[in-house]
Amino acid sequence: MSYDSAGEQWYTTYKPLLFSHAYRMLGSVMDAEDVVHDAFITLNNADLSAIRNPKSYLCKIVTNRCIDRLRSARQKREVYVGPWLPEPLLTGDTDETFGDPAARYLQQESMSIAYVLLLQQLSAVERAVFLLREALQYEYDEIADMVGKSSTNCRQIYHRAKRSMSAHESTTGEQTERAATARAAGGKIGLIVEQFLHALAAGNIPKVLSLLAEDAILYSDGGGKVKAAVRPVEGADRISRFFAGLLTKLPEGFSVQLTNVNGQPGIVTFEQGRPLTVLSFRIEAGLIASVYIVANPDKLRHLQPKQPSTNPERD
Repeated sequence: MSYDSAGEQWYTTYKPLLFSHAYRMLGSVMDAEDVVHDAFITLNNADLSAIRNPKSYLCKIVTNRCIDRLRSARQKREVYVGPWLPEPLLTGDTDETFGDPAARYLQQESMSIAYVLLLQQLSAVERAVFLLREALQYEYDEIADMVGKSSTNCRQIYHRAKRSMSAHESTTGEQTERAATARAAGGKIGLIVEQFLHALAAGNIPKVLSLLAEDAILYSDGGGKVKAAVRPVEGADRISRFFAGLLTKLPEGFSVQLTNVNGQPGIVTFEQGRPLTVLSFRIEAGLIASVYIVANPDKLRHLQPKQPSTNPERD
């Protein structure tokens, strides 16, 4: 196999996995794409015949690039205005929205905003060790080589990170199981999100309230660039009133579209065809437990303008 054909094959084979790993680490679609691109540039300048395990070689590069980015971005995160949320990845239409197998891979992994957000509580190294072990199933000796620590230390870091994750939310396996259960039940989660959308479109606030868990929380990420709630909105009643207020301030040419956000049902809103916000949800026991609204325009730059298929004014 020639150098060019080997490199091309590795790119096709490993890019979706590398992107998903980088996205989990960074919570940014654009940064993840940059990191993966850098990894293949490095590969292009390497002696491929000396690389025994291209997957591990590339994962090591991506992991360390991500750790470097997280460390350099720490100060910006500390002064971020309002709640910080991951960049949404639209996975509803892989041909038009993302255009490569990474979107399909993320759909299979049920890469929810809630889970990526939960990873943010871990330090950069903890996140790397946890994901390399939990998601990519690497042995501790392999992880140690990737992050420059001993195998024993990596084992300790992993168990500490897993305890921290488990103390707050469900693990990846449990999330995947819930997603599979929802699909088997005829897309119950999608039905709840669709009901929520139509209730909003009709201005039916009592119906919105009925779909929210009593202790639901809404997070709105404007990043100080656009108007958004700078603190989480807690409680079904306050959330329903929050949306009632938004309905009175809809811009000219406002429209919405149901799609998949990070592999789960979500909503994109548009102003004159330009992406305005992305809404995603955490559903528990048939009710909306969390609402995540990304409005920061910097986090929507990777989304392509698109003519929405659903308009509240017509529903």
